[in-house]
Amino acid sequence: MKKIFIDGRVGTTGLQIYQRLDSRKDIQVLTLPEEQRKEPKFRQEMFNQADIVFLCLPDEAARQAVELVENPDTVVIDTSTAHRTNPDWAYGFPELSAAHREKIIHSKRIANPGCHASGFISIVYPLVAMGILPHDAQVSCFSLTGYSGGGKKMIAQYEGAKTAEMDSPALYAIGQGHKHLPEMQLICGLDKAPVFCPVVDDYYKGMATTVTLHAGQLKGVSGLEDLRQRLMQHYAGQKLVRVSDGTEGIVDGKIYGNTLAGKDTMLLIPAGSDEQITITALFDNLGKGASGAAVQNMNLILGLPEETGLDL
Repeated sequence: MKKIFIDGRVGTTGLQIYQRLDSRKDIQVLTLPEEQRKEPKFRQEMFNQADIVFLCLPDEAARQAVELVENPDTVVIDTSTAHRTNPDWAYGFPELSAAHREKIIHSKRIANPGCHASGFISIVYPLVAMGILPHDAQVSCFSLTGYSGGGKKMIAQYEGAKTAEMDSPALYAIGQGHKHLPEMQLICGLDKAPVFCPVVDDYYKGMATTVTLHAGQLKGVSGLEDLRQRLMQHYAGQKLVRVSDGTEGIVDGKIYGNTLAGKDTMLLIPAGSDEQITITALFDNLGKGASGAAVQNMNLILGLPEETGLDL
């Protein structure tokens, strides 16, 4: 039986991973007593006993934790931003291509994608890979998330004595320095980082990441339905990412950000007209945007069906 250790199990992402693994009988989850869980000595013992280690830590702590792994057979899945642009690490989004999937399966180091980045990359990567969107395209994106995307501190702010302003959506990272931008640009192969507008609102979880496109930016497609079909072809056969037929995910002409809250899947919704197109990725920021994706990557490494233990 494979041994799994979650470093940072009490944080939002770590707790969600633990909840997905706790009832499984095919793996053993290693844990430390409360008084030992922050001690490097005991954590290192767990790292080197485990077959797979999840790092659910701030960036610098994740970099330091990797240095403690001495067992050459231990696989590390890092959910922080620390290694997402490191070419020596597999980028943990298997649906992007067969090459991404194979690298995950055979790597000892996997960087789990960011939540906003997962939505953006799910849309833009296939368009660039298929030659529909050029590498030098100037792309814009806005992304709505529930407040759990901000971790324990933001959850406490929204569920405590919040200010009156917090009843309304808040645009943040307005200086175009969001930590997901480097991976969004690199993984998609864009010459320039996108203009990115993340928005947090007063609901717990669920994400809607939208890329806006004009027909003049696109090559080799004849309009909205043609673009939909091309995306469907790219994601054909995938179990956790699918493309809307034009009705799925839309309610009375609206797309709601919490539609897939509690799920580990992602739904892409092309909409608009032949001239002005939006593509929205709907998913749970704690599911396919974080913990669900991490468990999916673990399943692939273990040779299991990738949806094992996940909520479809």
